Amino acid sequence: MSAGSRAGDVILEVSNISLRFGGVKALTDISFDVREHEIRAIIGPNGAGKSSMLNCINGVYVPNEGSITFQGKTFSHMNSRQVAEMGVARTFQNLALFKGMSVLDNIMTGRNLKIKSNLLLQALRIGPAEREEIRHRQFVERIIDFLEIQAYRKTPVGQLPYGLQKRVDLGRALAMEPRILLLDEPMAGMNVEEKQDMCRFILDVNDEFGTTIVLIEHDMGVVMDISDRVVVLDYGKKIGDGTPQEVRNNEDVIRAYLGTSH
Repeated sequence: MSAGSRAGDVILEVSNISLRFGGVKALTDISFDVREHEIRAIIGPNGAGKSSMLNCINGVYVPNEGSITFQGKTFSHMNSRQVAEMGVARTFQNLALFKGMSVLDNIMTGRNLKIKSNLLLQALRIGPAEREEIRHRQFVERIIDFLEIQAYRKTPVGQLPYGLQKRVDLGRALAMEPRILLLDEPMAGMNVEEKQDMCRFILDVNDEFGTTIVLIEHDMGVVMDISDRVVVLDYGKKIGDGTPQEVRNNEDVIRAYLGTSH
């Protein structure tokens, strides 16, 4: 059963979002929704405003107009910590991993918001702090097993191939136990085998954890294969929204992005 067939109520609603940088319009009056448990893709040519849209959702940018409703609460803007505490995790196009730290320790950083002990107790690793750290490490070990990177758990991330580093980045986001996972070009720079692996993990995260996923991706084959619904941006405006099949047959999308040969 696909996620689309079991998609629930709307969990995230973007309403009339506009974003400007000086005189440049990055986004103009964008509206769309995301349903629980679905994989929702955002596509469009370079410069279409896709990453800016994710940055508005997770509090990096403050939109000039519009609102975002998450789990029934409406905000004109939120800061990144608020968003994370509410259950939204994000990966980025450019990896921001701690290259000198091990795979396990990098993924552990995704547990920071879950840690209740103060810094002194954490540093001393005594009493409740030690027990709490053990629980968090056990959770991280399960993610490492899930992503099939057990052999690299003690390896400094900087020594790993690019495809495995992207997997670690996904693991760090999963360590936050997000309700919604924002993925910014998770397959960028990957070879065919790495893309297949990442597609499998994204589908498994969506299916086994029930995580709602909002995905930016340029590989149209990937988008059409794994997405339940697709929203299409072009020059900061929405030009299409619907199932992969509906978007594939949308004349505006064909002209702007897919090419007439499609």
